[in-house]
Amino acid sequence: MAIGVKVIERPIAETSYVRAALQGMGRTLKHLFEQKVTTQYPEQKESLSRRWRGTHRMLTTEDGKAKCVACGLCPTICPANCIKLVPGEDERGNRYPLAFEIDEFRCIFCGYCQEVCPEEAIHLGRHYENSEYSREGFVYDLERLTAQTHPVCEMWDPADPKGE
Repeated sequence: MAIGVKVIERPIAETSYVRAALQGMGRTLKHLFEQKVTTQYPEQKESLSRRWRGTHRMLTTEDGKAKCVACGLCPTICPANCIKLVPGEDERGNRYPLAFEIDEFRCIFCGYCQEVCPEEAIHLGRHYENSEYSREGFVYDLERLTAQTHPVCEMWDPADPKGE
């Protein structure tokens, strides 16, 4: 049994490498002469997406306490293992966190902690300007998390797939 070879004839316009190289150079020249846009950063800030995931924030109740009930779901689901939680219970049986820490250096800002929280207590905020003089400054404890006031991230809504 012989193997048949099928020969396809293509026009030279589709196979010319010179034409493709000239098209690429033409596009480069077009970009060289376009007006450049530069943002003067500290004075002008670009608007962020509503779904931007920045540093964490713990939401509070009306009386100023953290909404967290220390269920333990956020440290369990965290792929970076950056959340440390020590649960406690008061005399009425209400659970609350004795210690809650998030290491922002280890965090990958995936948003799983926000998605899994049954009380919607922990949120990723839209804050991105972080600078500290030591690594310990990037470990956010419960007091620092509740003191954050930046707006929170709006996660993806399946009813609105384009995010508009």
